[in-house]
Amino acid sequence: MTGLKVLIVDDSPFMRKVFSDVIDADAAFKVLATACDGEEAVSLALELKPDIITMDLEMPRMNGLEALQKIMKVKPTPVIMLSAVTDNGTRDTIRALQYGAIDFIRKPDGAVKLDIRQVGEQLLEKLHIAMESMNSGLLRMLPAVEDKAIESPSPELRPPAAKEAPPPKAEQEQTTPSEPDVRRTLPGTGITSAAAAKPAILPKPQKPKRETELRKPTAALPPRPNIGKLGERKPIEASGLRDSRDKDSKPPIREEGVSKESRKETKPGKQPANPITAAAPIVPPPAVEPKVTASFTDLVAIGTSTGGPRALHEVLTGIPSDFPAPILVVQHMPPKFTNSLAQRLDSFCSIHVREAKDGELVETATAYIAPGGRQMSLSKDTGGKYRIKLSDEGPRSGHMPSVDFMFESLIGQRQLKRHAVLMTGMGSDGAKGMLALRQDGAQTTIAEAEQTCVVYGMPRSAVELGAATHQLPLQGIAPALVQEVKFRKS
Repeated sequence: MTGLKVLIVDDSPFMRKVFSDVIDADAAFKVLATACDGEEAVSLALELKPDIITMDLEMPRMNGLEALQKIMKVKPTPVIMLSAVTDNGTRDTIRALQYGAIDFIRKPDGAVKLDIRQVGEQLLEKLHIAMESMNSGLLRMLPAVEDKAIESPSPELRPPAAKEAPPPKAEQEQTTPSEPDVRRTLPGTGITSAAAAKPAILPKPQKPKRETELRKPTAALPPRPNIGKLGERKPIEASGLRDSRDKDSKPPIREEGVSKESRKETKPGKQPANPITAAAPIVPPPAVEPKVTASFTDLVAIGTSTGGPRALHEVLTGIPSDFPAPILVVQHMPPKFTNSLAQRLDSFCSIHVREAKDGELVETATAYIAPGGRQMSLSKDTGGKYRIKLSDEGPRSGHMPSVDFMFESLIGQRQLKRHAVLMTGMGSDGAKGMLALRQDGAQTTIAEAEQTCVVYGMPRSAVELGAATHQLPLQGIAPALVQEVKFRKS
């Protein structure tokens, strides 16, 4: 059998036949088998070991999200989701991307003008991108973001820690071994990088496992990276500064689908008795409303693509509610999906996260995600305030929204300390814009390190161009931004 082996999962016999014909017509791929629901998909994935899986979201018996979680826990495999362009479909697609799916396509739907031929072409394009990444060694299957369990999953789907929460005291006594701070200098660039040696197993993010569970900080943060000027600071103990996720800084309660304003008073759930003062219940702290203002001296701009939703989750949940800078985000994604991404991230983050609107005032402690199908830039009004500008100027670097387009809008804004970040993604969008920003005097330009990227394409392009001043693993990006924006005085 030649070609990349593909498992097709869809409850529609018609769609299974269509996708099988499209894939088999391409000599680079071979349909290994088809499955009609999630249970059959899990069984075939473990038995046949396909190279890649196409997975429908809505199916009987076991849906695509549940099947994805099981497969990623037992036999991590590249998965491309098939999503309907509905509110539920877009929300579940974002969750699937955070649970480990590498990409998605939109299925034919009455609300969008997509025919079977177009969907087949899109699927082949995604399969070729995945194959190219796999053959070049750029694609990595990383641990899923286990921020919340799927609603009412079967017991075997839940991570072990989610089945029975330990008492608070036990949690406080647990420690997590820190990631070794191994770094090197990239030849000929002077850029500090994570060491080339890749860990066999990356540490699993310590995220809450239940829908109603409080968002707790990790037991131990990764060591602060030694990153030249970014790292010119006193140790935390000596300087009195604390990271936003230190144990004395309690994150707010995060419940998906609940607005920040409505979370200011939270009823405590049933808590284990305190062995010392059993009569005093443990009351969770009130939610902290982000401190926003239209006056700021720093601005962060982030660009990402394949693997971006999980990377954005890691970075934005590490930003505190008093972060004194706005964050502009370009994630390569079609219309409607960017709104679902913003809503989901907002439900976890201490800052506001929203899909950007044309002309809106830019404020601190807020992340603005560029809408799918539009270009986003930063503009300054006659009153000296900064505003979002959306346009329909067409694709740049093959993308709309484009990271290069957003980065280039920051050139000349030298009254701001600009911090640019490029994270996981296929291609090179953002690399040229980052180089132009660095040459224009940007304060910080960060490329995500290779060992934490799902696809090491966009960050690698930035490093090869000499655009990145620093290369950091994903877990080090938020602490570096917080240190640079909140605490660096010069």
